[in-house]
Amino acid sequence: MMRVAVLMGGVSSEREVSLKSGRQVCIALSEAGYEVIPIIVTSDLSALLAALTPRPDVVFNALHGRFGEDGTIQGVLDYIRIPYTHSGVRASAVAMDKAAAKAVFAAAGLPIAPHKIIDISELLEQDPLPRPYVVKPVNEGSSVGVFIIKKGDNLHAGIVADWQFGPAMVEQYIPGRELTVGVLENRALTVTEILPTEKFYDYHAKYAAGGSRHVLPAEIPDDIAARAKEIAVAAHSALGCRGASRADLRYDPDTGRLILLEVNTQPGMTATSLLPEQAAHEGVDFPELCAWIVERATCRV
Repeated sequence: MMRVAVLMGGVSSEREVSLKSGRQVCIALSEAGYEVIPIIVTSDLSALLAALTPRPDVVFNALHGRFGEDGTIQGVLDYIRIPYTHSGVRASAVAMDKAAAKAVFAAAGLPIAPHKIIDISELLEQDPLPRPYVVKPVNEGSSVGVFIIKKGDNLHAGIVADWQFGPAMVEQYIPGRELTVGVLENRALTVTEILPTEKFYDYHAKYAAGGSRHVLPAEIPDDIAARAKEIAVAAHSALGCRGASRADLRYDPDTGRLILLEVNTQPGMTATSLLPEQAAHEGVDFPELCAWIVERATCRV
């Protein structure tokens, strides 16, 4: 029986989400017939290495955020030669760095919004872009630290005072609808429209029960859905992702504009997560999805 260690927790702002993902993955993999070893990751690397002894056959990486999906843990696992799920060091690091990822998307000819990188203190001086625009950390996920600055808003001082994320990306706000597309290798699953019950699709809307409603397949024109899938697969390929990923996009029905926002190289696996929901819609249940991800685990040796 294949032994699979499931890494969860970590030290990022997404620790609680990772714990939820990891616990559900453990249950699914057990149902799929694997021997599962749950490992709650902390800042103690020596403890993690000890927990990986004796060596499992595969690591299922259910970590999110810094050190978990930015290439750090991937490098550790490459070094000790344990195959692991999801993307490798380079793809993980580039996707987590929003500025680097957008450079890759631009080079691949994918549609992105105008943006720039600033020191957060610059918000006190003037608007770095015409309003409306979005302020977000360069290296965080799950919409942590994301703000939308609209006409008449006076949020700058509060954002600067509370900011703890390093450099910021400011990006033109794209009006319209929130879409996401899951990708399994070179196959796009379906297009989901996300309808947040709050002001926008922030951390709470993503993970709280009732925080958002998912419509799948999205009720959009067929050509837009096809294009969204093409963009998601192309972005997965451009970054060099492997296994599963999920692309987030904005669609403006008034102009037909479709914009790629970012790619998540380790999509969430919670009860409200989008990738498992899309896979189920395509006939792939959760244990089968987790097994599919495990069977494609590898490392750079």
